[in-house]
Amino acid sequence: MQDSTAQILSRCYALTGGIATGKSVVAKMLADRGCHVVDTDLIARDVVGPGTAGLAEIADIFGRDVLNSNGTLNREAMRQIIINDPARREALNTITHPRIKERVMSLIEEHSAKDSMPIIIDVPLLFEVGWHSIFKRVILAYVPVAIQLERLMARDRLTREMAEKTLTFQMGIEEKRGLADYIIDNSGTIEETSRQVDELFVKLKAP
Repeated sequence: MQDSTAQILSRCYALTGGIATGKSVVAKMLADRGCHVVDTDLIARDVVGPGTAGLAEIADIFGRDVLNSNGTLNREAMRQIIINDPARREALNTITHPRIKERVMSLIEEHSAKDSMPIIIDVPLLFEVGWHSIFKRVILAYVPVAIQLERLMARDRLTREMAEKTLTFQMGIEEKRGLADYIIDNSGTIEETSRQVDELFVKLKAP
């Protein structure tokens, strides 16, 4: 089983970025070219959805105040709890990360059985949660910090101060750039990004 898992992981590439760097755009372009994309953000929502064991455990540990009236997770309430409390953030991670990892590995095996196309694991906080030790080949959706700030301010209607504070919750994009194997510079036009993705796709499909 270990050899089989190693073979499957050899076809996997982690896709990461920073907030407002356009990672979702790159993920969609790779999917459009035939890559299998495993979206860990969607999985993270599923494992704490209504009726799940993950949500029940969160309610047990954090209290029912973190639930909406319809029984779903109140994400804003959770964010306020964990944003300035590393211990509480780690408690949440202990609940969610093993469940996310189990689902990710299951989907990877499913995709691997279908064909030989590259498998892209979309992980926003790849380095922050240590998943680069599992998925060792990394694609980074990159824009310089100045553009990242401008896009974040425009997208979320934040002041510069709030945008800068938001970026501090993630590893800096330049540090991530130094750790990545493939860079998609997303600071230009959509056509320029598409051209880079075409070139990357050729590399990913190479034997």
